[in-house]
Amino acid sequence: MSTPKLLIAYDGSPNARGAMQTAAGLFPGAIAVLLYARQPLEGFAAHLEGHPALEKLQGLDAAALDVSEKIATDGAELARSFGLVAEPLISSTMATASEAIVEAAEELDVDVIILGSRGLRGFKATLLGSTSANVLHHATRPTLVIPSDAVALARRNNRRTADAE
Repeated sequence: MSTPKLLIAYDGSPNARGAMQTAAGLFPGAIAVLLYARQPLEGFAAHLEGHPALEKLQGLDAAALDVSEKIATDGAELARSFGLVAEPLISSTMATASEAIVEAAEELDVDVIILGSRGLRGFKATLLGSTSANVLHHATRPTLVIPSDAVALARRNNRRTADAE
């Protein structure tokens, strides 16, 4: 069997780190691309052409890109410490994170998309959107959503409470 190629959506959060560690246990030695999806400030800046604030905004966007590169690089280093063969990738597009993940998975021809779950439900999930749900609905690749230990524990406790009622 060939070595699987993973696309791991990574934003530096504890949930993303937990998902990466679980993926490393499930797919030891896999090739992993750590994707950090960022949205540049171009959309906001489009109407500022010629305005003095545009220069400041471009400086902020450059700083945000530097931070994005650090997050992706740190993620790849962490993935390597878990035994994956990892490289960082930054998506800098006006698309949503979920669109960037699905697009990158296709372009890279990955075997599995890996995402962490924040565990949002109800109004918060509706208001903030759910990257994992959107990826699940639009991906053409197998997709694994891994809840963090805290999210899994909260879900178990909620289930126990509901069963006890």
